This record gives sequence, C-alpha cells and structure tokens, in this order.
Amino acid sequence: MAIPTPRSIQQIGQELAVVWGDGREDYLSLERLRRDCPCAMCRGEGDLLGRLHRPPQKPYGLGAFHAHGWEKVGGYAIQLFWQDGHHDGIYTYEYLRKLGEEVATA
Repeated sequence: MAIPTPRSIQQIGQELAVVWGDGREDYLSLERLRRDCPCAMCRGEGDLLGRLHRPPQKPYGLGAFHAHGWEKVGGYAIQLFWQDGHHDGIYTYEYLRKLGEEVATA
C-alpha cells in the first residue's frame, strides 16, 4: 500500500501536525520526533555485514526538543531544524506515518 503524502504540515506549539492526503490527521510531539531522529548520528549506522554501529550516547543540548523550522526534502520527506543546531534527520513520510500510527494506538 502506498503511503499518502501530506496535504499540510504545521508546527503547533510543541507538536507537528500532519494532515495526510487520505484525510488522516497526526499530531506528533516534537520531543518524540527528536528522540526518534532517524539520522546516523542518533540511530547508528549499518556496515556491509549488516551490523549496526551505534554512536556514543550524547546529552541533548539546550533547545533540543524545540524546532525552529522544517523544509521539504524532495517529494518523500521533511527535515527538521532543532534549536540546539541538530538538523541531520530526514523524516520520510513513511516514517512520520508510522510514528503517527504508534501514537494513535497507544
């Protein structure tokens, strides 16, 4: 099944509101999005043998859970810009949808 594309994405307070093309609405906590950042520095990186190498744990900086903007990446993702300077995570629409489904079933 194809993942719908967002019709609208807005930051509302401490949440990212996503209205999907199929009418579904998800409200994702900015703190959760940062803690679940998909970049290699936060999640780790796989090698050619399929082993996951995790980076050392680092504390979140001041403003780590506050976004000061985002931009579209192609037709498949967004990139969030965090106040502590982190901006490496590319959040695919599929990943955002999955996080929204997890919130809805919790």
